[in-house]
Amino acid sequence: MMQRVIKIGVTYTGTDEKHSNYVKWLKGNDALTITTLSPGRTVMETVAHLDGIVLSGGIDMHPKYYQSNKTDYPNNPGKYHELRDEFEMEVYRISQQNNLPLLGVCRGMQLVNCILGGTLKQDNGITANAIHQYEHNDKAHGINIVANSLLDQISGIKRSVVNSAHHQSIDRIGKGLIVNCTSDDGMIEGLEWADKTGKPFFIAIQWHPERMYKLQLDQSPLTKNIRDRFVEEIKKNVIR
Repeated sequence: MMQRVIKIGVTYTGTDEKHSNYVKWLKGNDALTITTLSPGRTVMETVAHLDGIVLSGGIDMHPKYYQSNKTDYPNNPGKYHELRDEFEMEVYRISQQNNLPLLGVCRGMQLVNCILGGTLKQDNGITANAIHQYEHNDKAHGINIVANSLLDQISGIKRSVVNSAHHQSIDRIGKGLIVNCTSDDGMIEGLEWADKTGKPFFIAIQWHPERMYKLQLDQSPLTKNIRDRFVEEIKKNVIR
């Protein structure tokens, strides 16, 4: 019997170039179909029939989604995309309702944290931005992985280097989540379920594994292993 082709939905990050990085990274050498998910173009009923979901990076969420009315903070985007915020919140809801493996990248991690009642630091400040914020190219810095976390299990390493392109970060952690890694300056760089019992696979990271190749880190465990484990978890669901 032929195994059916796996279908992964990836929310549209804002530009075709950035989105293509996700497609190339996820496909690797596997026969996968990548479906672009975006408000106004995606019929929500189709999301439930996908096999896995990636919530991608992109511009800041509107502050109202993390209990703030302040929109004039440093490095704010000027114009928010609330349709995307609400669309991705619904994609998250459907993913959980249908036990779909989920990966959150950068904004995607922040989105899930806020959905679960967490908050964000609206701007990390001049000192932290010098280390973390995108300027012409991604930055790079070290991270430390929490022992016995899912990320520890997936990566098999305790410390490594990742790329960085963000000016916001996790402040209060959402309900049911735990930190799986931090940067050298103490910023939260990854989240996962505290209690994984009966829950679909989920891991969220602040860096961008889909473009780690630009730093010659495409074979890093924090690039390759995350992708491979995500696809492996999807395959388990499909076979089941």
